Amino acid sequence: MTDFIVAIPARYASTRLPGKPLSLIAGEPMVVHVARRAFAAGAREVVVATDDARIAAAFAGQPVTVCMTRAGHVSGSDRLAECVEQRGWSDDTVVVNLQGDEPLAPPGGIRAVAEALIANDAPMATLATPIRSAEELFNPNCVKLVAAGEQALYFSRAPMPWARDAFMVSRDALPEGVPFLRHIGIYAYRAGFLRRYTQLSRTPLEAAESLEQLRVLEHGYRIAVRIAPEPFPAGVDTPEDLARVNALLTGSGEWEK
Repeated sequence: MTDFIVAIPARYASTRLPGKPLSLIAGEPMVVHVARRAFAAGAREVVVATDDARIAAAFAGQPVTVCMTRAGHVSGSDRLAECVEQRGWSDDTVVVNLQGDEPLAPPGGIRAVAEALIANDAPMATLATPIRSAEELFNPNCVKLVAAGEQALYFSRAPMPWARDAFMVSRDALPEGVPFLRHIGIYAYRAGFLRRYTQLSRTPLEAAESLEQLRVLEHGYRIAVRIAPEPFPAGVDTPEDLARVNALLTGSGEWEK
C-alpha cells in the first residue's frame, strides 16, 4: 500500500466566491467532499490546513485532523509548510496537496501523484493529461507543461511545445505526434522539501507566468510528472462552477470532462 498523507489548504477568503470551502454541495460543505475524496484515495491521514474557525468547525466529529495556520500565507504550499512543522512529520513523509475546491478529484489521481513521488527521487511530483484541442492549447488559463520522460522541463501559460512547421500553416487544429500536455494542479512533496520550499526566494519566471511551481525548477529542484490515470474534472472557482458541481453531485447534472 502507498503510504501518504493528504493535506488540504482551505482559506475562507476568496475574491470570486467568498467562503468557498463552506459552500454547500448536496447539503454538505465543499471541503468535506474534498476530504472524503482523499480518504477514498487511501490516505492514512487527511489534514485540513486553515486559518478560519468556521472551516475547522465543519469537521467536528469527523476523522479529519484540523491544523490551524496563520492567515498571511501567500500560497497553499506555504500554508502546508507550516502544517508540516506543527504536525512534526518526518522529512520523508509523502504529503499530497489537494486543493479545497476540488470536490470531484478522482481518488485514483490523488493516489497516482503520491505513487509518482515514491517511485522517483525528485522532491516533488505532479500530474498531467493530454491536450485534445487547439482551443485548449492556446488558452492562457490552461497551464501547459513540457516533460522529458517523467521529469518536468517547464510550465507555461503559452502554447508549448511550439510545432513550428504545422503552426505556420494553421493553428486551428493540433498536429499529430506532438506531446501537448495540460498540467493538473495537484502536487505531492516530501515533507522535508516543503520545509525548504518556504526558504526559496520568488523567481523571475514564477512572477512572469504567475506559476508557483516554476520557483522549484528555477532553484534547481526536479518535479516528477505522471499522466493522470483518469480525467480530473474542473474545480470550483465561480458561482457557475458551484452550480454545475452541485447539480452533478445531487444527481441532476453531467460530469464535464
